[in-house]
Formats: sequence, C-alpha cells, structure tokens
Amino acid sequence: MYRVGILTASDKGAAGEREDLSAEAIRGIISRQGWQVVIYSIVPDDTEAIKEALVGMADRDGVDLILTTGGTGFSPRDNTPEATRAVIQKEVPGIPEVMRAESFKKTHRAMLSRAAAGIRHKTLIINLPGSRKAVVECLEAIMESLPHGLDILTGRSGECGTSK
Repeated sequence: MYRVGILTASDKGAAGEREDLSAEAIRGIISRQGWQVVIYSIVPDDTEAIKEALVGMADRDGVDLILTTGGTGFSPRDNTPEATRAVIQKEVPGIPEVMRAESFKKTHRAMLSRAAAGIRHKTLIINLPGSRKAVVECLEAIMESLPHGLDILTGRSGECGTSK
C-alpha cells in the first residue's frame, strides 16, 4: 500500500469559497487502488505556500506520492509547476506527456496544461489539473504504470526489466 498526499492549490478553495471536488475525485481513485491518503492540504495559489506544503509532505510526512490539483494553467496565479520544479531533484516528463496526450483526445485545450512531475528524495510528485473531470481523465491515463514506478522509487522492487 502506498502513502499518498493530496495538495490543492486554489485561492478560492483556501478561502472556503469553492468546494474541492478535484481532491475528492483523487481520493476516490486512490482508495479504489487500495492506497491510503494520509494527508490532505489546500493552500492558496502562492509559490512559497505550495513549495512549503510539498516539502512538508515529502520530507516530514514521508508520503510515497503527492498528487497536486490546480494551478497548472495560464493564469498569473497558476504557480504549481514552478513550485514543483523548485523542490524536485529529478523531472519525470513522461507522466505529464501521457496525461496531455490522453486528454488531447477529448479536448484540444489539453495542450495548454503546464503540469510537471518529478522526484523529491523517495517521493513522486505529480501535478494534475484543477477540474474534477480532467483529474479523473489524467489519473486514469497514468494509474496502470504508477505502481511499478513507486515500487522502484521506494525500494520495494529493484527490477525494471522483464524476462520474456
């Protein structure tokens, strides 16, 4: 079982002006996988607040996976990819590439996503969009491969090749 943190970046959500439907969608998908959401936080669209939350979840709380929602668009207050890149040590570009490619099949606006993914120590951080529908589409696109990556990252498995 993996330990998961969910981080929502939303000015309105942090102010209590918007229900956090995206985080609930993430929680549902994670629960169906048998994984455990151990921490949830909602912060304003502020680079420093996002960085602080990511570092806390990875370093203090020791989660295996952080899924962020919100802050990946073009708005001046969309800062999640920048905050993520500031705290990771290795980028994992294939994850957002797959999410964009799958989402593009449904809407051409998918190309506007600036989502990032990367590794901080033994924690994988993945930026998801802010809409509930897009969160579900993106998570479904990557969910099959996440266990293998998390097993390698957390040391549960050291085998990357297959013997066929």
